[in-house]
Amino acid sequence: MTANIFPLEPTALEAQAAIKEEFAFFGDWSERYQYLIDLGRKLPPFPEEWKTEEHRLLGCQSLVWIVPQGNVARLDFHAVSDSAIVSGLIFLALRVYSGRSAEEILATAPDYIADIGLARHLSPTRSNGLASLLAFIRDTARSQQG
Repeated sequence: MTANIFPLEPTALEAQAAIKEEFAFFGDWSERYQYLIDLGRKLPPFPEEWKTEEHRLLGCQSLVWIVPQGNVARLDFHAVSDSAIVSGLIFLALRVYSGRSAEEILATAPDYIADIGLARHLSPTRSNGLASLLAFIRDTARSQQG
């Protein structure tokens, strides 16, 4: 099992509020992209042996691997990408959803994406990849609920 830094905040909604607040500090998108890259560097180490086709997230232009662990009471997600910006997007998604119950994951829409203007500033391929990541997290939570 790898070290897990998530959750950083007590609830998914508080995580989204913190993300919105942090991104509000930056005046322009070049600064926000740099912050995303910096966040991506904070992802916990991802074991090389997990970088298999079985754990590969499809629908992303970049290489993304994600491994869920846990159960209906607490789901942890471990993920990494070969892209610096995508790693930052992963960090934000894990900050909101990793370490939460399946119920909380499914009850929390990813409002942070619109709140920080991310949807307007991602390329279509990155938007599709982010949608795939969020769908994987929701599908995992749904499957845990049985």
